[in-house]
Amino acid sequence: MLKKLLIFLSLLTVPAVAQQRFSGTLSSPDGTLSLQLEQDDRGALLYGLTIDSHPVVLPSQLGFVLRGKRTEPQYRFERQNKANLYDLTDLTDHFEVIGQQRGADDSWWEPVWGEESRIRCRYNEWTVHLRHRPTGYLLDVIFRLFDDGLGFRYAFPAQKDLTFFALADECTQFRMAGDHTAWWIPVDFDSQEYEYHQTPLSGIPAVFADRVHGHVDRPLQDVVGVQTALLMKDAAGYYITLHEAALKDYACMHLKVDGTTLTAFLTPDAEGWKGHLQAPSVTPWRTVQVTRSATDLLQSRLVLNLNDPCAYEDVSWIHPVKYVGVWWEMISGRGDWHYTNDFSTVTVGQTDYTRATRNPRHSAHTENVKKYIDFAARHGFDAVLVEGWNQGWEDWDGNSKDFVYDFVTPYPDFDIDAVNAYAHEKGVSLVMHHETASSVRNYERHMEAAYDLMNRYGYETVKSGYCGDIIPRGDYHYSQFMVNHYLYAVTEAARHHIMVNAHEAVRPTGLCRTYPNLIGNESAKGTEYQAFGGIAPGHVTILPFTRLNGGPMDYTPGIFKMDCASGSHVNSTLAGQLALYVTMYSPLQMAADLPEHYEARPDAFQWIKDVALDWEESRYLFAEPGDYVIVARKAKGSGQWFLGGVTDGERRSFSIPLDFLGKGRFEATVYADAPDAHYRYNAEAYRIEKKIVRASDSLPVTLAEGGGVAISFKKL
Repeated sequence: MLKKLLIFLSLLTVPAVAQQRFSGTLSSPDGTLSLQLEQDDRGALLYGLTIDSHPVVLPSQLGFVLRGKRTEPQYRFERQNKANLYDLTDLTDHFEVIGQQRGADDSWWEPVWGEESRIRCRYNEWTVHLRHRPTGYLLDVIFRLFDDGLGFRYAFPAQKDLTFFALADECTQFRMAGDHTAWWIPVDFDSQEYEYHQTPLSGIPAVFADRVHGHVDRPLQDVVGVQTALLMKDAAGYYITLHEAALKDYACMHLKVDGTTLTAFLTPDAEGWKGHLQAPSVTPWRTVQVTRSATDLLQSRLVLNLNDPCAYEDVSWIHPVKYVGVWWEMISGRGDWHYTNDFSTVTVGQTDYTRATRNPRHSAHTENVKKYIDFAARHGFDAVLVEGWNQGWEDWDGNSKDFVYDFVTPYPDFDIDAVNAYAHEKGVSLVMHHETASSVRNYERHMEAAYDLMNRYGYETVKSGYCGDIIPRGDYHYSQFMVNHYLYAVTEAARHHIMVNAHEAVRPTGLCRTYPNLIGNESAKGTEYQAFGGIAPGHVTILPFTRLNGGPMDYTPGIFKMDCASGSHVNSTLAGQLALYVTMYSPLQMAADLPEHYEARPDAFQWIKDVALDWEESRYLFAEPGDYVIVARKAKGSGQWFLGGVTDGERRSFSIPLDFLGKGRFEATVYADAPDAHYRYNAEAYRIEKKIVRASDSLPVTLAEGGGVAISFKKL
């Protein structure tokens, strides 16, 4: 008995952390990647990641800082000092591991639409259950290790002492193993519409200070940071992307930069807090994709695989859409969205708005829209987008109006009954446009009536927009509140069997797998900026690695006339514009230029008419971010192959192996840059050749500066 007592007393003298210093490893299914977990002497749980035993993420911190108890009774009268009115709870160390589970999955799933008809989801999983000693709070960390990267998320289980709580910060770190080359855009809570910088990680602060400061609308709390998806390449030639997956009921993540250490920085709400949660709850997945080649990174479906399966039983109403629209003529400076040309207030029906005389440049009038419908019907397009059709465009910009649009009242020169009847007669549907002016509560108060109107007239797709500062005032485009709003709009649209193309919304994180009526997003600098001063040619060679990592983009390609009425020039060749229909994947593709520009070049326009929208298989053949991307895709249903390639401002030549074609002979129709084409001074020069090829052949192609190539293959 005495001996047992002495043993018991000796155990009590051992420090708690020394008793249990947790550590372990997890390998990816093919053994390429290895995850390491360990606790330091503070009881913090650290994770690290290697590929081929090569370090990718050095041991990095996990956890949060939570808002604690209110300490100041005069809170309501001291909002400017709100952060000082609360205790803060550090939930980054003093953990004990109270359990763990391991598991695995190897399954296939079929997307409603996508870059391939079947996607493999294979990972090993490790869940670690933590208890925070000082508070007793419970926290789980769930790791899924794929052959092409890592996903991990936090889960707050149901627990007695932590149910409703606010986040002061998420403290997740990504300590990169070197000063990698990075392609990045600056942290901004309201816009993703930037061109990319290419610098070492250590060079970000200098560029941020010299070229970025002052180019955002609001102060960012002196944060030097970048947006995800962040693309990097290390000295050994590995490609790494940091992003997030399944962003729901949580603020969008940016990355604060400190040397080669990147730390999660969540978009704050109007009071500065990073989120309000209720346990049980989970965070989005934090993702680290790492591959040996750029083409392997483009083939990765890790972000999609971390999202839940489709939430809808019936998806028969969801389909790809190829469309034209009343859009580029306003963007390029030939027309206007607003019906009036001065600003006296009058009443039309029961609505007050500004009108004096009709603006002769108003584009969305009945006769003009009918011309687009005729063009779409004549050339086999599914739909016509009409922007500027509804009351409210006169005085929304910069005025922070709450009641701005009702989304059902057309302008006097747009006969919505006649236009819809005409479209249906021609076998064409219309794409509704809902510009909200970021008055979110106004959109939600009118949303049901707006969707009902779409059902009544047979609209299948809506393009929504969120230009301007958010109302409720003081909030941001990528806060938890707005993340929830965007998904609310998508799920409400689903009740009405409506597909959504959201512009200026939060960047995609793979939610299109779960909610496939989210058929498109903008969420990056798109073609419209070609009319606002131009975009560097290399931009389209970076977006497939970054913006498209989480879902498709409505990039609106297909410009044939490169000099705009605005005075701007489109920095691309015509062949480069054709190639974008393959390199910039989307099930929603616009032929963005004016009908007369297409009819002037029917031979080149044929490619846009022919190219598929939905794919059985995709193969990335050549790629280097910022330089070039060449991809071949096999159309779902027909089995026909299409190829697209784009380059930056340099002329490049390739010999393309055609082994993807399979057996037989094929007629290749090659839409190429003319020998003297150049995106600045001979952008519209192209040539079309037909060749007979086999899978054993290689096809030589040359892409002009800022140019591209598009090829269709028809089996003989």
